[in-house]
Amino acid sequence: MLAPLAAVVIFLVTILFAFVYLRLQEISREQEAIHRDVEYTQQRLRIRLLEQQEQLMRFAREMAGREISIDDFLKRAEAFANLFPEIQSLTWIDDSYSVKASFDPNEVVVRSSRISSLVRRDAEDTASSFRLARDVLMPIYSSPHQLDNGSTEVQLHLPLIDKTRFKGDLLVKYSVDAMYRYGVPNEITSKYAVSLLDADAKVLAGTALTEKSLTRNVFPWANPINAYQLPVSPVGNGLDIRGQAYRTSLGVIGSALFWLVMVLSAITAWLLVANWRHTRRRIQAQDALIRETAFRRAMENSMLTGMRALDMQGRITYVNKAFCQMTGWKESELVGQTAPFPYWPAEDFDMLTSRLKEEISGRIQPSGVQFRVKRKDGDIFEARLYVSPLIDAFGEQAGWMTSMTDITEPTRVREQLAASHERFTAVLEALDASISVAPLGNNELLFANKLYRLWFGTEAQGHLQLVAEAGVPSLTHSDETQDAVDAFAGLPTNQLSEKEAESAEIYLGSLGRWLEVRTRYMSWVDGRLAQMVIATDITARRMAEEQAEVQAERAQASSRLITMGEMASSVAHELNQPLTAINNYCNGMVSRIKSSQITQDELLGALEKTGRQAHRAGQIIQRIRSFVKRSEPNRTIANVSTMVAEAVELAEIELRRRNVKLTQYVAPNLPHVMVDPILIEQVLLNLLKNAAESIDTAQKPTALRLVKLRVAPALVDDKQVIEFKVSDSGQGIAPEVMARLYEAFYSTKSEGMGIGLSLCRSIVESHLGRMKAENLYNGEVVIGCCFTFWIPHPDPLAASASLQSEQPGFQVSP
Repeated sequence: MLAPLAAVVIFLVTILFAFVYLRLQEISREQEAIHRDVEYTQQRLRIRLLEQQEQLMRFAREMAGREISIDDFLKRAEAFANLFPEIQSLTWIDDSYSVKASFDPNEVVVRSSRISSLVRRDAEDTASSFRLARDVLMPIYSSPHQLDNGSTEVQLHLPLIDKTRFKGDLLVKYSVDAMYRYGVPNEITSKYAVSLLDADAKVLAGTALTEKSLTRNVFPWANPINAYQLPVSPVGNGLDIRGQAYRTSLGVIGSALFWLVMVLSAITAWLLVANWRHTRRRIQAQDALIRETAFRRAMENSMLTGMRALDMQGRITYVNKAFCQMTGWKESELVGQTAPFPYWPAEDFDMLTSRLKEEISGRIQPSGVQFRVKRKDGDIFEARLYVSPLIDAFGEQAGWMTSMTDITEPTRVREQLAASHERFTAVLEALDASISVAPLGNNELLFANKLYRLWFGTEAQGHLQLVAEAGVPSLTHSDETQDAVDAFAGLPTNQLSEKEAESAEIYLGSLGRWLEVRTRYMSWVDGRLAQMVIATDITARRMAEEQAEVQAERAQASSRLITMGEMASSVAHELNQPLTAINNYCNGMVSRIKSSQITQDELLGALEKTGRQAHRAGQIIQRIRSFVKRSEPNRTIANVSTMVAEAVELAEIELRRRNVKLTQYVAPNLPHVMVDPILIEQVLLNLLKNAAESIDTAQKPTALRLVKLRVAPALVDDKQVIEFKVSDSGQGIAPEVMARLYEAFYSTKSEGMGIGLSLCRSIVESHLGRMKAENLYNGEVVIGCCFTFWIPHPDPLAASASLQSEQPGFQVSP
C-alpha cells in the first residue's frame, strides 16, 4: 500500500517544485517593479516637502530678522496655505513657548488671546519638538499623531534664529491625508495600494490590502505578497510609505493542465489514504470510548454529592462512591434493594415510605426534601434529597435520578446564626440610641429597636422625620406594590454603603430633646437599598456646650475690659492731647475776641481746628467703646485689612506710650474671611500689646524698639489660610514659660491674670485656626519673639468678594 502512495507523492513533489520555481520568478519581477515605483513616489514626496520647507525657512528667517505684525503673519500664512494644500495650520510661537498668532484655513484665525486652547491639545508632543528645535537650531519634524476628528498630522518646527539667538518657533502642521493626495502620482495609485504608515505600521492615509489577503500560507503562490516600504524623507520619525501590488494575472496557477494533473494525483492519493484513515478512525473511536467511560466513572467517584438511581418500580439501580461513603453501605449491598432501604431510620419508615411514593410519582418539589439518614454504624445525620427524571438515550424515562447532600454542618451553622441574631438583637434593644432602618422610596419600616419604638411607635414616620430634620434629601416615593422590580434596581449600592455616615444635630420639639442623627446607606438582606438612622440623645451635652459658650463670651468681654484697664494711662495720655489743644484754641480765641484783635477768617480757622481735635477725641472714645462693648458672637464675612487697621489704631496708643515703633505689611487683595471681627481684633491687640511690653521690659534702645506685623496668605497642611504674624525685638520667651504659655491663669507679670494668651488661642481655634509662638535667634542669641496664628479661607463664593481696591505697601508709625 505504501509503494503507490510513494510514487504519487514523488510525482506531486516534482510538479510542485516546477510550479514554485516559475511562481518565484514571477514574484521577483513584480518586486523589482514595485521597488522602482515606490522609490520614485518617495522621491517626489521628498522633493515636494523640501521645496515647501525651503520657502517656509525663508519666511522664518524673515520673521526672525525683522519684526513683522500679526496681520502680516496671517496674510503670509494664508498665502502658504493656498499655495500648499498639505499645510493644515501655521502657528507663531515665541521663545517663552507662548503662541502669538495661529492660522488655520479650516477654522477661525487665532491670536495670542487664545494661546492655551491651541497649545494644550498636543502639549507633550509639541513641547518636546519645540525644545529640540530650540536646542539644535534646525528644522524638526515630529512623529505623526492622530487628532480628535480622526485625521493625522505631522508637525514641522522651524526655529526663528536671529544671529544665533533663538527667538521662537514657526510651527507648521501638515495633513498626512493631504500629503498623500497631492504627493502620490495617480499612475502609481492605479497600479499599487499605496499607504502612509506610522512607526507601528498603522495606516495613516491611502489604501492597504486587507490582512487576509496579505497572509502568506505554506506555499509562496497561495497569497502572493509584493510590498515595499521606505521612510518618507525628510520627515522620518516613523512616517513610511508602502506600496502593495495588486494581483492582476493568473500566472502559472491559471494553467488548466497543472490543475488536471493535480486533481488526478489528489484523487489517487485520496483513494489510497482513505482506507488507511478509516481503519485508524475505528481504533481511535474505541480508545476514546474507553477513555470517556473511565473519565465518567472517575468523575462520579470524585463527586461529594451522593447519587442514586431508581427504576420506575422504586428499585435501586445505581449508587456512586459518595453515596456509599455517606451511608456506610457498599454498592453491592444497596443495588437491587427496594423499600424499606437499609439507610432508613426505623422510626421514620412511615414518613419515608410516603416520600418515596411521592418521588416515584414525580410530586417532589424542585427545592428538594429534608430527611434523616442512618449510617451502617447507627449514626444519624441530616440530608437533603433532590429528584429529577432519568431519561435514556431514546428520550424515554427509565427511572428517577436522586442527589443527596449532607446538610448537618449547614444546619448547625444556621442554628448558630439564629442564636447570634438573638444576641445581636438583644444588644440593639439595650442601646441608649434609637436605631431604625427603612428602604428608600416607601414608608416600610424594616427594623426598629426598643428606644425607637418608645419614642415614635412602630411606624416609619419617625424615621422619615429624623431624615428630614437632619437635612438628608428625600427621594421620590414609589409604590413598589405595583411593580415586582425594586425602584432602585441597578444602582451601585456597594458604593453607597461604603460611604461614610452623615451626622447632624437637631432639636425635636415633639420629644423636647436634642438628638445627634447619623445616617448611612446600606444594602438590606433582600438586596434593596435602605437607609439606617441612629439618633442619640445629646440634650445634656448641648446644655453643657451652651453654658460653656456663655462662659467663653464672658471671659472674652472681661479680657477686653482688662486690656483697656491696662491701657488706661495710655488712653488718658492719648485723649489729653486733643483736649489740651481744644483748651488752648478756646483760651486764645477768648483773649483775642476780648481785645478785638481777631478777624472773622482767623476765628473760623481756629474753630475748624478745635472741631478736628474734638472729632479726634470722639473717635478714640468711640473705638474703645465698640471694642469693650459686650455683644453676642457674630460671625460674618469680614475684611481682613479693616480688622487689622482697627486693631492697630487701638494698639498704637500703647505703642506710643512705650516709645515702640510698629511696621506693618498687609498683602493686597486678601479674600474676606468668615470670622467675628471683634474677637480677631482682640487677639491682634493682645499680641501687639504683649510685644510692646516685652520690648519695654527688655529696655531696648530706641533704634531696636520695633514691632513687626505681617498679614499675608499662606499654605498650611495643603490648606489656603490667612497668616497673621507679630514679631518683636524683646527678650524672648524662656523654655519653662514656653511649656506653660497657653495655660489658664499662668502669667509672668505680677499684675497679670494669665488669661490673655489662653483666651487668644481659644478664639483662634474656635475659628478653625491654629496659634504658635517661637523665639527669634541671631546665632545662639535670642533677639525677640514671634507669635503666629492663621485662619482658613472661606468658600470660593466668599473669597470672590475680596476687595479689589486694596493696594500693597508698608506703613511705619511711631
